[in-house]
Amino acid sequence: MRQYVVDELRKNEMERVTSYLEKYCESGGVNRLFWLQLPEELLSDVQAEHKECGPFCIGIEVTDNSVVFEMLVRSRKKLRCSCIAYASDQQRQFILSFADKMIRETEVGA
Repeated sequence: MRQYVVDELRKNEMERVTSYLEKYCESGGVNRLFWLQLPEELLSDVQAEHKECGPFCIGIEVTDNSVVFEMLVRSRKKLRCSCIAYASDQQRQFILSFADKMIRETEVGA
């Protein structure tokens, strides 16, 4: 699995990060899992054609001392489909920008 991991976080940083994700992402229904929805303008041609599979999101997992951003764009309605794929360059940039903003706004490492 391709991932972007922010690790070695302290407990107080993890609390701030979790609060941030609760504010800006959808809960995954499983403890410590969040969904970040991709903007429609960033969807691939196949994803845009598969409206019935949307919304399209990436998973974000919070562990005891890290945050893991999946680089797999998932359908929220299907487990297997040709529209599920690793993030394109533009999608990857969106994910990394979100992670960078989260780090800045929660003052991780400050």
